[in-house]
Amino acid sequence: MKTLYISDLDGTLLNSAAELSDNTVSTINRLVDEGMYFTFATARTVYSAASIMERLKINVPCLLNNGVEIYDTNSGAYVRKVCIPINISKRIISAFRKNDARCFMFKFAEGRLVTCYDKITEELMQSYVAERREKFDQPFIECADILDALDETAVYINSCGELEKLYPVRNSIEEIEGVGFEFYEDTYTKKWYLETFSAAASKGSGIKYLCETYGFDRVVAFGDNLNDLSMFKQADVKVAVANGNSRLKSEADVVIKSNDDDGVAKYLDLIREITH
Repeated sequence: MKTLYISDLDGTLLNSAAELSDNTVSTINRLVDEGMYFTFATARTVYSAASIMERLKINVPCLLNNGVEIYDTNSGAYVRKVCIPINISKRIISAFRKNDARCFMFKFAEGRLVTCYDKITEELMQSYVAERREKFDQPFIECADILDALDETAVYINSCGELEKLYPVRNSIEEIEGVGFEFYEDTYTKKWYLETFSAAASKGSGIKYLCETYGFDRVVAFGDNLNDLSMFKQADVKVAVANGNSRLKSEADVVIKSNDDDGVAKYLDLIREITH
């Protein structure tokens, strides 16, 4: 039986400092060398996930932006991108504006993922732009109006901020047909992320694609937060870390040690010993 092992990053495979421990890296790389199929699913972009890709031996394409993009780390190419129809993108942006909230729009320009924005006033969103420009060399485009940059390559529209600010937007977006979204508390800042995309995309649909394309018969998925629920729905074995969201843990088949205790790596090592 061909098994795919797939893990969320932040709060799951990464520790509280948003880093891979040396033990996690050495364990996973050894297991991949021994024949394990391993990849990750994250809300991160290709830019902020790059350092993880460099350290880990990943032998299956990974899921980025909550499954909106599937990316082959070995070839450096996107295997799949799920774009949002323009009419739906306009309704999403309108929902943010109606509730006096700002958003980022991710789209492709000349094959490269870029992030467009206008009038960002929230401190957290300003720091998001500054940090990712400096740390990850992520390309941002400031527009007079984000709608001016909108085209058929848009894949992701999101925002981060206070729960009270974004919850009304979440409710408005839920009423838009053809939209998928994730709404969850950030692992590090304890602010909230509202991430929207085509209803055809999710971590769960990304896993389904990987299974159909690469012939996996079984999936073992690791997660910690609400945006991992769709991944759990596609998994044969659902594994939550001890530090995870209580709702996610209630859906899990197994609860393992925390992300700061190399829970995923230790579990994978244990399973490998049992099955061989």
